[in-house]
Amino acid sequence: MRRKIVAGNWKMNMDLAQTESLIDELTRNMPETVADVMIAPTFTSLYRAFQLLRTHKIEVIGQNMHYEDNGAFTGEISAGMLKSVGVNTVILGHSERRAYFGETDEMLAKKVDTAMKHEMEIVFCFGEELEDRKSGNHFQVVESQLKNALFHFPESAWKNIILAYEPVWAIGTGETASPEQAQEMHKFIRETLAAAYSEELANGISILYGGSVKPGNAGEIFSKPDVDGGLIGGAALKAEDFIAIAKSF
Repeated sequence: MRRKIVAGNWKMNMDLAQTESLIDELTRNMPETVADVMIAPTFTSLYRAFQLLRTHKIEVIGQNMHYEDNGAFTGEISAGMLKSVGVNTVILGHSERRAYFGETDEMLAKKVDTAMKHEMEIVFCFGEELEDRKSGNHFQVVESQLKNALFHFPESAWKNIILAYEPVWAIGTGETASPEQAQEMHKFIRETLAAAYSEELANGISILYGGSVKPGNAGEIFSKPDVDGGLIGGAALKAEDFIAIAKSF
């Protein structure tokens, strides 16, 4: 059975005191759930978050990392640095990294290679822009992003990969992605994996939906057969909302 996952990406939000407060609320109120729960605080709070959650089921993960192990890369964080503070899972390819920081498929392939070398789990993000959706190229764009960054790996490596589909056109644009559109793309992703690898891999990998999941729509989205959870943005910053989403399966 595929893992059900709810991962909260805090982005550039929450200072240290706010991080401690939110984690306290989560640990006190998070019930037993079928989902694996993850949170991605900002880099400056990672170690404190790890300390607070060391004995809790909530996993602390990283928002990004560099593809080099060390060197003259001011402001960057390496895989080894993440692992040294207890972080073994990292988000790569987030739409904001692609849009605002120029991350390309080629760069992301190098980041994934490095994460694999360090035996890290990867939450790999991808998805089409509004113009891609309107022009009908959304399936081709998604397939290309997957192939360029991930398809050089053997099937055995995919045990360390979680996919996160982000319909960029439906995030902060006024457009709305329906649960049916989410299911349509997730089904296509599995078909693409089956064609490139095997039905076994395609049916075993967790694919998260990252298109503005909220308590009000999480249950319907997560009920779709090919949707295995969510990569949560804004709603992950409110304990009550994030907990409600985790309980939505």
